[in-house]
Amino acid sequence: MLERIEHDRILELRLARPPVNALSPALVAQLRPALADAAGQGFRAVVLTGQPKMFSGGLDVIELLQLDHAGMIAFWDDFFGLMAAIARSPVPTVAAITGHSPAGGAVLSIFCDYRVMARSPDPEKPFRIGLNEVQVGLMVPEVIQLALRRLVGAHRAERLMVAGAMLDSDEALHIGLVDEVVAVDDVLARALAWCRQHLALPPLAMSNTRRFARSDLAELMGDARRFPSSDFAALWFGEETQGVLRALVEKLKSKG
Repeated sequence: MLERIEHDRILELRLARPPVNALSPALVAQLRPALADAAGQGFRAVVLTGQPKMFSGGLDVIELLQLDHAGMIAFWDDFFGLMAAIARSPVPTVAAITGHSPAGGAVLSIFCDYRVMARSPDPEKPFRIGLNEVQVGLMVPEVIQLALRRLVGAHRAERLMVAGAMLDSDEALHIGLVDEVVAVDDVLARALAWCRQHLALPPLAMSNTRRFARSDLAELMGDARRFPSSDFAALWFGEETQGVLRALVEKLKSKG
């Protein structure tokens, strides 16, 4: 479900939950402490990655639809904690986006320091990334909206989120949603190279400058009240959201 691979003092956390690395309660529960504890274990950077062609398909809707109200509140609490662990990490974090990254997958990446995304080898089937929550009947939470604005600007973030737009890798690079686009086989190598470049800098100067540069994001994610889990649980069980999500699940099952 989650593989740990050490590259000297860089920790690679590889999502390994076929077929699409969907973010289930169990995967989130593993990923959150792995990220939060990395620095304490002596690692100086973390790379979050997936499998070729698929970074993460987002939240595991099929599993989440089985949860009751209390279970959904607990999940949203844990998911907020995961975002906060990335945003407040004392060491650099890089998203090595190995393929498609909708919704929850894109969320993880926007809280990282840096994003390297794969370009599809087939121009007719580009890899896509974006916050497409609206398309599946979900609201984009405030903290996620603010994190996206930090990357691409307020107006562009608005247009992307309200439409639930999914961008191919080159479009994402053009607007600053990702920082690099490379071949699939080079994504991890480039992510590790970025880490090593920064770890070669004078450590106190780099880490202190990084801490101040990311203080807005760290402050945003320092207060769990900014992510009211009970309110999002209520929205999750709303008629519109449940209808859209269940229709999506039926569509996925018919394809399977």
